[in-house]
Amino acid sequence: MQIISVSLGNRSYDIEAGSDNLEHIGSFLTAFQPISTAVVLTDDNVIQHGYAHRVADSISETGIDVHLLSVASGEQSKTIETAATLWETLLDEGIDRKSVLISVGGGVIGDLGGFIAATYARGIRFFQVPTTLLAQVDSSIGGKVGIDLPKAKNMVGAFLQPLGVLIDTKTLKTLPDNQYRSGLGEVIKYGVSLDAELFQFLENNAEKINIRDLAILQQIVSDCCRIKATIVSEDEFETTGRRVLLNYGHTFAHAFEIQSHFTLLHGLAVSIGAVCAARLAVRLGLVDETFLQRQLCFHQNLKLPTEIPNNIDWRQTIALMRHDKKSEFGKLRFVLPTDIGSCRLIEDIDPQILERGL
Repeated sequence: MQIISVSLGNRSYDIEAGSDNLEHIGSFLTAFQPISTAVVLTDDNVIQHGYAHRVADSISETGIDVHLLSVASGEQSKTIETAATLWETLLDEGIDRKSVLISVGGGVIGDLGGFIAATYARGIRFFQVPTTLLAQVDSSIGGKVGIDLPKAKNMVGAFLQPLGVLIDTKTLKTLPDNQYRSGLGEVIKYGVSLDAELFQFLENNAEKINIRDLAILQQIVSDCCRIKATIVSEDEFETTGRRVLLNYGHTFAHAFEIQSHFTLLHGLAVSIGAVCAARLAVRLGLVDETFLQRQLCFHQNLKLPTEIPNNIDWRQTIALMRHDKKSEFGKLRFVLPTDIGSCRLIEDIDPQILERGL
């Protein structure tokens, strides 16, 4: 078990990354008493594996009253309609401002649960228990919570830091392969754009990653958490430009997800988007072809997609990217690589370069 701290003054919290540690949640929460009620929010897929029930039972053993709620799995639950249903449910159950909401699941449940916590009763406390690789290495950390609009992902939301994050890497053993690969799309992002040593470690251990070696996964999850915790501590509200570097590949990815009606998983879209970003960086002279080929080879070794799907319309992609949260004054901005482990935000790119396609 490893403890990683996110240093944010009075909003600081710990990430506990371990294996077979879901039952720690009860003792973790006792430090935040008084708690009138705990709401465990999960989805239909996660609940089948018993993870949410284990969390609920651990909390119940501390004497806290627990309500277990489940929504449909998938990005389609990150809507205002689902949020409204949950607000009404919390009201009917008598949830008050001394309550705490615990998100048990992947990135969708973490984003949705955090958004409900940020908005219900003008804000209640929440806790993250991520059970997918993508959520463990990325979305559960940093306090970004929200829901989607039909034309823009995560466009309605808030910053709300959790009380803490509890990661049990053993939950990764039950992930469907496409969900596991989706998480690897976010893992590669950290290595390619922010940490050359991590990228080298990933390259050296591709075979073990493919078979889900728990010791290797424990190291990867801990390293990614440390990278993100450091960046969030430096730029909590994405105002200095440091935190935006975590979005390598995401401007393309979000546009691809929307066009696929969210049938393309986020991390797989990020994988394709990261390759698009690398190709754009080659066009702009930021990196050479050798960089692109090294990245492409590694994506392929981890069985990740690298090509834009045939049903994606490039003109619509450009239009959707103009709605991205990183765009300013109608101009597109991209996080692009300058070397393995290094990237920067490039602004006001000539639209003709994009219009010619990648």
